[in-house]
Amino acid sequence: MQSFRNLLSLITLFHMLPWASSHSLNPFTGPQVTPTDPCYDETGVARRCIPEFINAAFGQEVSVSSACGRPPSRSCSLVERDERPAVRLCQVCDASDPRHAHPASYLTDLNSAHNLTCWQSENLQGSPLNVTLTLSLEKKFEITYVSLQFCSPRPESLAIYKSMDYGRTWTPYQFYSSQCRRMYNRPNKAAITKQNEQEALCTDGHTDLYPLSGGLIAFSTLDGRPSGKDFDSSPVLQDWVTVTDIRVVFSRPQHPRALPMSERESEDPLGSPGTLPTYYYAVGDFQVGGRCKCNGHASRCVREKDGKLVCECKHNTEGPECDRCKPFHYDRPWQRATAKEANECLPCNCNLHARRCRFNMELYKLSGRKSGGVCMNCRHNTAGRHCHYCKEGFYRDMGKPITHRRACKACDCHPVGAAGKTCNQTTGQCPCKDGVTGITCNRCAKGYQQSRSPIAPCIKIPVIKPTAVISTTEEPADCDSYCKPLKGNLKINMKKYCKKDYAVQVSVLDMETIGDWAKFAISLVSVYKSRGEPLKRGNHVLWVHMKDLACKCPRIHMGKRFLILGTSEGAANPERPGLLADKNSLVIQWRDIWTRRLRKFQRKEKKGKCSKA
Repeated sequence: MQSFRNLLSLITLFHMLPWASSHSLNPFTGPQVTPTDPCYDETGVARRCIPEFINAAFGQEVSVSSACGRPPSRSCSLVERDERPAVRLCQVCDASDPRHAHPASYLTDLNSAHNLTCWQSENLQGSPLNVTLTLSLEKKFEITYVSLQFCSPRPESLAIYKSMDYGRTWTPYQFYSSQCRRMYNRPNKAAITKQNEQEALCTDGHTDLYPLSGGLIAFSTLDGRPSGKDFDSSPVLQDWVTVTDIRVVFSRPQHPRALPMSERESEDPLGSPGTLPTYYYAVGDFQVGGRCKCNGHASRCVREKDGKLVCECKHNTEGPECDRCKPFHYDRPWQRATAKEANECLPCNCNLHARRCRFNMELYKLSGRKSGGVCMNCRHNTAGRHCHYCKEGFYRDMGKPITHRRACKACDCHPVGAAGKTCNQTTGQCPCKDGVTGITCNRCAKGYQQSRSPIAPCIKIPVIKPTAVISTTEEPADCDSYCKPLKGNLKINMKKYCKKDYAVQVSVLDMETIGDWAKFAISLVSVYKSRGEPLKRGNHVLWVHMKDLACKCPRIHMGKRFLILGTSEGAANPERPGLLADKNSLVIQWRDIWTRRLRKFQRKEKKGKCSKA
């Protein structure tokens, strides 16, 4: 009974530890039954949650270095009784007989006072006396105790080891011996400080427990550790209680005490008077109390299809121990949940334009530890850390939210009229060259006309005041009176055709000013009439006085085709060789339907009709 009182005291101690509960959860009872997910409160806010406290060893296979019964053997031991002399009991171990078998499976089966089953080692003879029990928990657990309920006398010396990497490496957990220095090179009952919280200690306290046979050894992982009261803030202790495997090594059995010769032997059919006690180890129950390690981000562990035990992760975490953030949830670094803060992983803010992101610690610190996510491979023509603005060559459509797939529109800046491909992110206005206007820089501004130059596609039209032009004849008062002869009379007919020296279709290419004259570079597309020197198709020059051009008689635009009926007076002037157009010339923007009419005029001219006109 005393052994079970010790275990009860151990359980009571763990009940008081701050890390052993989550909100109102008792570490030795199952999770509260609530209609909602225990990882979130009633309003949906994340909170710490932990799996139920269990005996992680129950039903698990234990690998032992020794087991009796092959071949059958007999063993005897001394059994102490309450306030009565110890008696010697002998028993048979036979692996082939279920009634007398003591396999390793008895270590972790259902244990109760009415169903006591014990694993037993072979009889120990000579040296060495080591026997090893190795238990795999299949995943990481955070444990609070390891207990062994003995059917034999408690070993005089034993060691408990832990592994955090599934048995690849082992770390001492606790030593028990009446000769700590000799057996394990450790002082007896050393003090635990913050400097040695993760150090295995040695004690001989188990040798003073009563009874010697059938007793309990229970190791507390946190008992006496200074940081145990602030477990959430102690990575050292969090690491200390984390295990995947437990190994117990029995190094030395308890020496039997002398018995009076009058002491009565047990009624063992294989026993005989005077049989001496034998050395062996026997354990009825091997327990490991703890929780599936999920770092506060899961309320239970489940088995996957392949049988592997994993945490059922919440708070946007994943991994066997919920030890990392799920993809796209890297806006802040992964952290273990605490009683005060769930530390759930937050999704990156990419405005629905990216599927991947990464964490940047520098940005996280600069934001006051609020946001460190950086979006990767922004789609839908967006750019920036959060895909929150349009990439070069695109601008925001303010009629759509930034999360819309078509929130960014192409600038479509004119390849000739624009000074670059990047437009204003808000208005979409492209940077225009001098004299060019329009949101995409696709037309000449007022007072400018098109040229053939890609460097200066629009050139300014010089403004000449009519009164500034000195004429040999009477000076007109304004453009209306100056251009009056042709106002409203821009139709072509046979009479006009016959009066002019030439009738041609031209394409206006470029213009430059020379004194009071505008010199147009033109391409002669078709020649319908040429009096005097024949005109040939190709590049020519057209002269127009700036006074006529300023008053828009004629009206000429760059890049357009025109029908011109005029005189060839300029050809006689060596300073201005080429065609001449003035206020009396007929300059009309070309229409394709005129081709047929002009050919008809040509035929009539050949028949002498012009002389009659």
